[in-house]
Amino acid sequence: MDNASIHKSEVVKELIKRAGCTLIYLLVYSPDLNSIEHCWANFKNYLRKIIKNYENFRDAITAAMVKLKKEALMSKMVLAKDDLMSNPKLAVVLESYGVNVPMKISAATGKETYAFAKSDEEFKALLEHDNPAVQAIVAARLGVKSTLEETRTQRFIDIAARGSMPVPLRYYAAHTGRWGGDEKINLQNLPRNSAIKYAIYAPRGYRMIDSDSSQIEARTLAWLSEQNDLVDAFDRGEDVYKKMAAAIYNKAEDDITKDERFVGKTTILGAGYGMGAAKFQAQLKTFGVQVDEDECKRIIQVYRQTYPKIPEFWKAAGKALDCIKDNTLSAIGRDGILVIEGSKGIKLPNGMYLKYPNLRKVIKEDGNTEMVYDTKKGRAVIPNRIYGGKVTENVCQALARIVIGKQMLLIAKKYKVVMTVHDAIACIVPEEEVENAQEFVEMCMKIRPEWGMDLPLNCEAGNGMSYGAC
Repeated sequence: MDNASIHKSEVVKELIKRAGCTLIYLLVYSPDLNSIEHCWANFKNYLRKIIKNYENFRDAITAAMVKLKKEALMSKMVLAKDDLMSNPKLAVVLESYGVNVPMKISAATGKETYAFAKSDEEFKALLEHDNPAVQAIVAARLGVKSTLEETRTQRFIDIAARGSMPVPLRYYAAHTGRWGGDEKINLQNLPRNSAIKYAIYAPRGYRMIDSDSSQIEARTLAWLSEQNDLVDAFDRGEDVYKKMAAAIYNKAEDDITKDERFVGKTTILGAGYGMGAAKFQAQLKTFGVQVDEDECKRIIQVYRQTYPKIPEFWKAAGKALDCIKDNTLSAIGRDGILVIEGSKGIKLPNGMYLKYPNLRKVIKEDGNTEMVYDTKKGRAVIPNRIYGGKVTENVCQALARIVIGKQMLLIAKKYKVVMTVHDAIACIVPEEEVENAQEFVEMCMKIRPEWGMDLPLNCEAGNGMSYGAC
């Protein structure tokens, strides 16, 4: 124990002795040299200031943790003001975190420029980025006093004072049909280890089950492109990340290291939509993995050679865009599952469409052409670049959304579904049923759709008193 005076009282010594323990005091040290002491001192000082604003101690603790986390992030940022205010420099910083830098067409020049203004919705959306560091950078550029996590924490605490937390969702919020958050309660982008997750509790007498459809986009891509060796590997439960790493490093799977497997994982999950070497390098960097660009080029090439049916599907998806533009009919994917009905778009198995309004070819500054279609951002109509790899991503996410929607209805027949986040479904179940309930949820999450009976689905599920504990 440390040398706090309370630890040296006779009562404490006696209690420790009764517990059958030996008391050993730490060597004397200066608290000023211990960063943990500084952290707790700041935490307690801030807690004293805000605790009167909260009805219970736990809410005050959560708010203090989020506030100090933001301050720690801001203190670690080594960005000079010039880096924040210079558009090209800020773009480089954001790209280093794997962010797709938002762009727009300048009303003044008619040319493409950075969308970093306070009125640019795509830039403001980065305040809700999964990475808190990105949130902090964007907040600093916009002059926002608090990050999303702070404001959302306070909003959730205010909701708790009124009763249970609603989970509003926008139906078909994304271009691919996925649901989105609404009414400033967006659970779609809570950081993985956010303290807020641990503050979302099931009602008394219930537990929460959260089940995520494992690698559903990678599985759907392999199935859709008829890359059957990869489909079979998924279906047999093989470690596809390790198999990819073995191909990358030309080693036996049993010899693959943890770091090599991680590169294999990032390749399987990231390279399926036509990602280039530079973006792949930036993505690895966000996870703390440094790989030079030449090696990234080699890895991307190995992926495309190992699974050639996937690049072939990108080309087919690119031709599908021509059919939409020229208003002609076609079909792509396994057994022609995706029907291109001219300008109506791509018809999905559930009868709905992926649409690309006003699809057209435009000439870029370098003289080359590219496809764009119109998207709405508020009142503005923005041309959005589209190509085979992006269409592939769109259809895989749309198919995944159809699968998840069906599974959610199956689960809801027996248990109350309380939220869906991307490819995961959360429900609440009576405590005494939790084990059987989790088995039921997992069974539902593995049920294959009637249009894809050979689509190799799987899931990972957990349960707990809170969302974060699942």
